[in-house]
Amino acid sequence: MLLAIALALLVAQGLSAALLYRAAAERREAALVGTAAFRLAGGPRFQTPARVEGHLARKRQRMGVQIFPASPQRPGETRNRDVERKLAAVLDSEGLAFSEVVVVQRAVARDEFARRWMKRHPDRRRIGREPPHDLIVAAIHRPDGQWLHARVMVPVGERQMLRTLLLQALFTYAVLVGAVWWLLRRITRPLAALTGRMERFGETRPGMPGTATPLLEPQGPDDVRRLITAHTAMEARIMALLDEKDVMLGAIGHDLKTPLAALRVRIESVEDDSERGRMAATIEDIVRSLDDILTLARVGRPTDAPEATELAALAASVAEEYEDLGAPVTLGETSRVVVSARASWLRRGLRNLIDNGVRYGTRVRVSVAREGAFAVLRVEDDGPGIPPGEIARMLEPFTRLEASRNSATGGAGLGLTLARAIAEQHGGTLELTNRADGAGLIATVRLPLS
Repeated sequence: MLLAIALALLVAQGLSAALLYRAAAERREAALVGTAAFRLAGGPRFQTPARVEGHLARKRQRMGVQIFPASPQRPGETRNRDVERKLAAVLDSEGLAFSEVVVVQRAVARDEFARRWMKRHPDRRRIGREPPHDLIVAAIHRPDGQWLHARVMVPVGERQMLRTLLLQALFTYAVLVGAVWWLLRRITRPLAALTGRMERFGETRPGMPGTATPLLEPQGPDDVRRLITAHTAMEARIMALLDEKDVMLGAIGHDLKTPLAALRVRIESVEDDSERGRMAATIEDIVRSLDDILTLARVGRPTDAPEATELAALAASVAEEYEDLGAPVTLGETSRVVVSARASWLRRGLRNLIDNGVRYGTRVRVSVAREGAFAVLRVEDDGPGIPPGEIARMLEPFTRLEASRNSATGGAGLGLTLARAIAEQHGGTLELTNRADGAGLIATVRLPLS
């Protein structure tokens, strides 16, 4: 906005300066034409040589009018046709007889008569604030064959006028741009604070050490103050709803897991080992799905602060857990990369990706690399992959390629959704791509290093 206003002021000031300069130039030209016409019209109108010499003797000490036998134009000088036309019109209206008008402009230093006159009259050398640099020589060709010359000093007005216009432009810029800057700052400073608070909304919770932020104080113009007040009230309502949701989820988890645990104990009395195993597997599947649902609902409300986490060490520890259980999980190439993250959440997301690979493939490989400003965690398997048209849908909750939801084929379909939510919580992304050879799936998690 400041640039737009400054540009508009520049255009307006430029047009104003051009108009003022043109008007001043026209006034100066009119004054020069009027002075030259006055002096030429007041010159000797008689043609007797003796009377002409007598007139020149009386005018010897004056700068005004001289009679010469030739035109004032010198080699290399250009005639001012526009001034000649205006001067001719004025002289013609005065009834002065002439056959030609010549007007040239030359430097004072190049005019011997003007130079001598200025030396004889030092008290009259200045016109305005500084001595003139140029003069115009206007001449008319009289019927007697002589040329009547009139010299008029050109006032030095351009520099002074340009200086005035420059000072005026600077003053205008200082006042208007300063006022607009002050007004915009009153608006943008509280808006910037409000934007920052909105960007950090949900990252902190009451009770987390070092993360509590005070309420944003309403400031700025009335509209901005009302916006900040409304946002603070809305934020309080949202936080209350989220707290209520957490309480509700905790109650649901407790109320469901308690009878499931009791049921798990009771099935131990079932004598049929096959039936008891199926019942236990069903209970474990319910508990696992319940944990996924509760975890997904709480991803946006962490209770621990981020900390520096060495991603390669975390991946190695998770892969080692699967190796101890005999799962076909190996650790590939790794680079030491440190990210600011919640290690418990990253472990959960990595386990979900590995579980997905183990479930559908026979071998899973985990690797860690650094690519530009991102830490990249890859989980590759040799399973059947995912049809390209179904990849985006597979990241949605409760979505699976296989229609059933038993423990043998993969549960409720929340693993990839939870892994994506954990990656996005850390400012990263989860991307699923099929391997180039068509033999497996690659899950890529990109986390920013800063």
